[in-house]
Amino acid sequence: MMFPQSRHSASSQSSQQLKFTTSDSCDRIKDEFQFLQAQYHSLKLECDKLASEKSEMQRHYIMYYEMSYGLNIEMHKQVSAILSEFISHSRSGRKANVCLFLC
Repeated sequence: MMFPQSRHSASSQSSQQLKFTTSDSCDRIKDEFQFLQAQYHSLKLECDKLASEKSEMQRHYIMYYEMSYGLNIEMHKQVSAILSEFISHSRSGRKANVCLFLC
């Protein structure tokens, strides 16, 4: 009858090890889950920051695009005015005035 007792004590030890291992595993899972939550929160904050920066960069891009477009239009107007002035001077025969005008 010694055999069943030793078998029972081995079963009892195995049960205690299993409880310790289960509790330990649960603690490790909990710690890892908390770590992953913190990492997720950190990455979400970084993503939100990058999205905000992207939005700001797009706003600046549009502003600079509008400014350069306006500048381009203004330059075309001025070149057109200069050319029409040049053409009117050249037709009237004032070549000396044209040279002074361009210089």
